[in-house]
Amino acid sequence: MKIDAGGERFLDANGLRLGYDGAGAGPPLVLLHGASSTGREDFGAQLPRLRQAFSCYLPDARGHARTLYDAANGLALDDLVDDLAAFVDGLGLATFDLIGFSMGAATALAYAIESPARLRSLVLVGAATEREPRTSVIRHLADVARIERQDPAWAAALARRHDPFQGDGAWRRLMPAIVGFVVGQVPPTPVELRHVEVPTLVVVGDRDPVVPVPQALALARQLPDARLFVVPGCGHEVPAKRPGLFLEGLTGFYRAIGAIG
Repeated sequence: MKIDAGGERFLDANGLRLGYDGAGAGPPLVLLHGASSTGREDFGAQLPRLRQAFSCYLPDARGHARTLYDAANGLALDDLVDDLAAFVDGLGLATFDLIGFSMGAATALAYAIESPARLRSLVLVGAATEREPRTSVIRHLADVARIERQDPAWAAALARRHDPFQGDGAWRRLMPAIVGFVVGQVPPTPVELRHVEVPTLVVVGDRDPVVPVPQALALARQLPDARLFVVPGCGHEVPAKRPGLFLEGLTGFYRAIGAIG
């Protein structure tokens, strides 16, 4: 059931009250944000263009922003995939286009392995199947003590993003859960990847410390219908750090597969 409360959008799905943003008109496009972020943060720069061609839906992952969940209970990929499945079912989306960034890309890829027939297209930003260097980098970046000591501005941003909804200090519980999410992932097998018979765009920054370009290339080569887009002069956060180039790559991809005119 969709609920509007104080201008916010919510949908009851998979035992959670999922907060989400929606904008635009046209075929449905679901956008999944990265760990510790929100759809507004990751894809806000692309929304003005995307909502001209799509009905865009940006759900908050469990434990993030408006989707209430105690992150101390951990984050697991299977749960995020189930959340996505329940979300699109709750919206009544028979088929849809899907974009995922980082944690959202892992979720999108796992969903595509399970339900490729539901997808018209798939965009994976900052995704790879190898555990390293991803695990080591995330352990360092998500260390709460390091963030508070070395990056107080980010600590403040995380608190503003999550604590008003999840409770005081929620971001401090979220960061260890993110590390556990990364450590606990079981990489998909080559056989599973071949199930993703969906037009796919794999996007990676050429300076990404989490997903080196060769790993993104290896993923693209294992998918049946994938293209690789390497964004120059960019690290992991392609949508936010190179918004124009990312949008250019997206629109070119969608035109090539006939999703937009």
